[in-house]
Amino acid sequence: MRIPVVSCELLVFDFDGVIVDGMQEYWWSARRAALSLRPGTALPDAIPDGFRALRPWIHHGWEMVLIAALLSEPSQALGAGDLQGVIRDYGAFCSEGLSRFGWTPTLLQERLEHVRREAVASDRARWLAMHRPYPGVPERLASLGDDGVAWAVLTTKGKDFTSELLASMGLTPARLDGRESGPKPEVLLSLQRDWQLKGFIEDRKATLETVRGTAGLEALPCWLASWGYLKPDDPATLPDGVRLLSPECFARPLASWN
Repeated sequence: MRIPVVSCELLVFDFDGVIVDGMQEYWWSARRAALSLRPGTALPDAIPDGFRALRPWIHHGWEMVLIAALLSEPSQALGAGDLQGVIRDYGAFCSEGLSRFGWTPTLLQERLEHVRREAVASDRARWLAMHRPYPGVPERLASLGDDGVAWAVLTTKGKDFTSELLASMGLTPARLDGRESGPKPEVLLSLQRDWQLKGFIEDRKATLETVRGTAGLEALPCWLASWGYLKPDDPATLPDGVRLLSPECFARPLASWN
């Protein structure tokens, strides 16, 4: 029998693009995973511009591995014109890439997590150092108790990896849900049964639109983190019920965010 927790106000945060900037680790791990599947291909150590530019469209880790593999092909240099074509139909770009290599999202996700597990086991300090918390964010999370609010993390990253990273920053959320917990709207509905949800902070506008369109979450306050991996037009095209959260606003008491 599930024992309900004592009712408390809870603010829920995405992880990548909200708490931590992991761009360096994304490329490092995606590159290694891609090379393990296609040994001998040429991939630079430095993060390619095309990879950086597509980051706002990436939703799952396996997509990073696929894009890294595609970038190893001369035909996928992704100049400005090519990039616009990919952006117009990103889903088709990924589907065609999977078909070309004969891969599945499950294969790529497992390979990515294997690379990360090995990195943590062999040189934990180096792997952790590739993730940089956004300036002021850990301190603000630690001070949310002053607002009488607990905080949680809801991410598509694996729970174990996220836990490692939070611990390295000296942060302990009241709740941590990773990719294994299921889709974000379902997790938020589950959390809502035990907590008074004060809001959800995310850097992916499409996710916030899905959350706001989910029965039972229509009134959940949502904020788009302005410092995250945003598409160029995201701040100007926010749906009803979603507000842009700037670092200056984030630093103020929660009651003033609206």
